[in-house]
Amino acid sequence: MLARKKSFTSAIVGALVALSIIALVLSLVRVEDVMLPPTVKYGMVFDAGSSHTSLFVYEWDSDKENDTGVVSQTLSCDVQGQGISSYANNPPDAGNSLRECLDKALQVIPTEKQRDVPAYLGATAGMRLLREQNSSATEQVLAEVAKTMQEYPVAFKGARILTGEEEGVYGWITINYLLDSFTKYSPKAHTWLRPEAANIFGALDLGGASTQITFMPESSVLRQNEASELTLYGYSYKIYAHSYLCYGQDEMLKRLAKELIVESSPSTRVHHPCYPKGYKETVSLSSFRASPCTDGSDPRLPLGDSTVTLEGSGTASACLAALRRLFNSSACGQGQDCAFDGGHQPPLRGQFIAFSAFYYNFKFLNLTEGQPLAVVREAIEGLCTRSWEDLSSSYPTENPKRLPKYCANANYILTLLLDAYKFNETSWNNICFQMKVCQPEGCSVGPQLALWRVCGWGFRGDGLGERTQSAQSEVCPPESPSHHLITVLWHVTSPHHHISPPISSSSFSPGIKGLMLLSAFLETALSHQQKAWTPWVSG
Repeated sequence: MLARKKSFTSAIVGALVALSIIALVLSLVRVEDVMLPPTVKYGMVFDAGSSHTSLFVYEWDSDKENDTGVVSQTLSCDVQGQGISSYANNPPDAGNSLRECLDKALQVIPTEKQRDVPAYLGATAGMRLLREQNSSATEQVLAEVAKTMQEYPVAFKGARILTGEEEGVYGWITINYLLDSFTKYSPKAHTWLRPEAANIFGALDLGGASTQITFMPESSVLRQNEASELTLYGYSYKIYAHSYLCYGQDEMLKRLAKELIVESSPSTRVHHPCYPKGYKETVSLSSFRASPCTDGSDPRLPLGDSTVTLEGSGTASACLAALRRLFNSSACGQGQDCAFDGGHQPPLRGQFIAFSAFYYNFKFLNLTEGQPLAVVREAIEGLCTRSWEDLSSSYPTENPKRLPKYCANANYILTLLLDAYKFNETSWNNICFQMKVCQPEGCSVGPQLALWRVCGWGFRGDGLGERTQSAQSEVCPPESPSHHLITVLWHVTSPHHHISPPISSSSFSPGIKGLMLLSAFLETALSHQQKAWTPWVSG
C-alpha cells in the first residue's frame, strides 16, 4: 500500500510540473495564431535542473469557445543521468543525453506537425554554478544541447540559464498568478477584475544548488536599489527577491560534510550528526574540489585524493548546531534587516508558499498540513534519532541515497527559515508547504480558499487568512496525469496586457516549478536603472 501511494504521489507531482509548463508555453503563442482555424498544436520544453533534466510535451487545440482553450499533456520523459552541468568535462554528452527523450517526443507528435513545434531548454542553479567555475564549459554545454535539439525537426527557440533573481521573481509571479491574486475573470461581467482584497503571497524556493525568497514588503522599508518593480495587468508591484547560490540542499550537504571532515582532521573516520546511526558513506576529498561552494582551495582541507568515511551518529541537536555554522551571520554586522552572508532583507510580510525541496522533504515527514512549529520540531527530532536499520526497513521503497539525508535536509530547512530568513513561532503559521494549487472538485470556493484549506488557514470576512485546525491533507481529487486537462482563459482583445493570459485555476492543478521555468521564456523588459520587470504576451 505504501509503495502504491508513493508511486501515485510521484506520478501526480511529476505530471503537475509538466502541466504547469504547458500552461505558460501557450502564452508564447502569437496573438494572430489563436485566430486561425481550429488545429491541434504541440510544444516541448526541457527543464534542466541541477540534478536531473526532464522533457515535457504538450498539445492544445487552437480553437476557442468563449475565449477558452483546452490543453493536455502528451508526454513526460526523464532524461537519463544527472543534470547537464555534470557534463562539463564532456559537453557533447550533454546533448546526447537528450536524444532518447527527443526520440520519444517525435513518436507522439504527428510528422506533419513537428516542424512547427516550439522547443525550449531552461537551466537553473546547477548551470549558474558551473558558469562561476568554468564559463567556457558552460557555453560549450549550452551549445551542445542547442546543437542536438536543432538536429531534430522542431522549431528550436533557445536554451538559456535563468539568473537567481529571475528564479525568485518568476516563482513569485507564478504563485500569485495561479491564485488569482493579480486579476480574475468574471463570467458574469465578461471582463477581468482585480480582486477587491488581493492577497499577495511570498515565494520560498529550495533547489539543489540555490534557494530563493521573494515577497512584497512594506514599500517604506524596501531599498530602491534592491526592488524589482513589475507591471502586471496595469498595476505596479515592488517586490524583494534574493537568491543564495550554494545554499541549495545538495550543495549544503557537501559543505556540511567538508566542514565535519576539516574539524575531524586528520582522522579518516568522521562522525556525522545528521546521518542515522549505523549508516556509513565514503567520500573522496577530491569531490570537494569540484564545486566553488566547497572552496577546494581551502587550506584546511587535507591534500590528496584520499577517502574519508562519514559515520552517522543521529544527534538532532548536534546536527542543528553544525548546520548553523554554515551560515555567515557575522557579515551582517549590527544590521537588523539582514538575513545572512551580508544580504539585506526587509521584515517579512504576509503568507508564503514553500515549494520544491521545502515541500518534498516535509512531505516525507507528513508535515505539509499546517502543523505548528513545536510539532514540526518534535517530528524532525524523532526522525533523527532513528537508526539506519530502522529507517531502511520502515521505508523499503524510498531511494536509499535520499533516505539517510532527510534528517539533515529537514534540520536545514528549519535553520534556513528560522535563523536565516527570520521566521519565528508566530510567522511560521504563515508558511504553506505546497507543490500544487488546485480547487477541490465539486466545491464553489476559489483557488485561494482551496489553498487556505490545505494550509490550514481559515477564511475571514475581511479576506485575510488565519491558521485553523481544519487543515486538509489533500484538496486535489485523484486524476490520471496523462489525461489531465487544463483550461486556459485567453484574453486577446487588448494589446496592453503586460502578462500572459490567466489560467482557470478551477480546472488546473499546476506544479509551481515548471510554470516558473517557462515564465522565463516570456519576453521581458528590464530597466537597469529601475529594475522594472514587464512581462508580456509574445506577439
